[in-house]
Amino acid sequence: MRLSTRIALAVGVTVPVLVLATGWLLLRLVAADLHDQQDAHLRERATTVAKDARGLLRASAADRSAAVEQARQRRLFTSALDVGVRLIGPDETFTGGPQPDAGAPLPASAPVPVTLRADGHSWRILSTRVTGARPGVRGTLWLFASDTAADTQLRLVRRRVVSVALLAAPLSGLLAWGVAARASRPLRRLQRRASGLDPRSSPARLDHTPTRIAEVDDLAHTLRTVLARYDEQAARTAEALATARSFASAASHELRTPLMSMQTNLEILAGHPELAGADRDEVLHDLRREHARLLGLLVMLRDLGRGDLVEADAFGPVDLADVVEASTEEQRRHHPRARLSGHCVPGLWVHGWEPGLRTVVDNLLVNALVHGHGEGRPARVEVSLRASGTDVILVVDDQGPGIPPELRAQVFERFRRRPDSPGSGLGLTLVAQQIALHRGRIRVLDRPTGPGTRIEVTLPLVNGVADEGSTLPLRRNWMIEAADRPQEFHKDDS
Repeated sequence: MRLSTRIALAVGVTVPVLVLATGWLLLRLVAADLHDQQDAHLRERATTVAKDARGLLRASAADRSAAVEQARQRRLFTSALDVGVRLIGPDETFTGGPQPDAGAPLPASAPVPVTLRADGHSWRILSTRVTGARPGVRGTLWLFASDTAADTQLRLVRRRVVSVALLAAPLSGLLAWGVAARASRPLRRLQRRASGLDPRSSPARLDHTPTRIAEVDDLAHTLRTVLARYDEQAARTAEALATARSFASAASHELRTPLMSMQTNLEILAGHPELAGADRDEVLHDLRREHARLLGLLVMLRDLGRGDLVEADAFGPVDLADVVEASTEEQRRHHPRARLSGHCVPGLWVHGWEPGLRTVVDNLLVNALVHGHGEGRPARVEVSLRASGTDVILVVDDQGPGIPPELRAQVFERFRRRPDSPGSGLGLTLVAQQIALHRGRIRVLDRPTGPGTRIEVTLPLVNGVADEGSTLPLRRNWMIEAADRPQEFHKDDS
């Protein structure tokens, strides 16, 4: 059912109900006004005839002649005019004018006008006490005014109210339908424009000109927002599929070498059961090394895919000092011979994804511990965390051979590693990915106090309050882009 039809039906039902309700109130007010007029007339007549009624009671009590008594009665009835009179004395009752039958029950008294219904007629009645100076001169004077005229007027008003209600139903419904149909034209136009959109097959989107009708413009804005979110989710779904394909491709390419090496070593063990001593130990060592590399590569690829697919609602306030201290303690347990020292200023909050920030610190420390030592010397790594203006700066220093300036940008590319490196070539790629997600910067520098490498990470400081305005990069392609193409993140080299 159309909206205009619903509005027409609602108005067509509501208007007659309102007319009947106001008509009922009008009837009550008209009836009250008519009764007030009759009551005022009754009180006026009561004041006028009271003197004549008192004289008639005195004549009746004094046993005056019939002629005198009749004259008193005529005077009483004449002064009453159009009002019926009934004078009830101690011994006799005098009646005249329009009034109910003598058998109609009267109330004990009616000092205030009331309505009496008798023999199918309605009367307004009023009673008053009549007393004289002489003993025996007392009685009750009743006055009656017919309510027929008031009933006739009320019936007329009632018929007119009902007629207006019956007439208002179709007229108001038609008028409401016409007004609603005209008012809903912008909504129908918006519906026609929206029905022609198919986000799956066409890039066209809703073209809406403001109508200055708040509901229609709000609905158009909502539709645009929904379509924009659809586009965003479709893009993210496409990226997720591309990430999955890239994961499968990268995994199959990079896992081929360690799997073939493991296969060769297993064939050696299987084909030479007599192999023993140093040769067997060397084969087993190679198997363990390739297994560790294989496992590390899978973990790194998984983390890289998680970084590409993380959503903005996973971010929140993170105390970076807690993350650095937890990572430092864990690396001390895994590398007991290395010398790992650091200084962290507590309470440095950033708006970030805590697992991603932990990945940054872990991989920076592991990279420094693996490559940051000389021949025959244990690794020496220094970590520091401090605030600088509106940023927080994380610095990791090692005492290794260092990285030539011309190679510093390449260390962040996928699967880029030194020939003798036991890693997967994805550790610093993960670091760069997370720095890009957190809107930070990373620099590879020389260690200022001697040989070695310094890696400096800068992140925005938010003082413990989540930065609601932060958004993630629109494109995240760390799993998709080829290894020889630069990734999209902000890095500085020196």
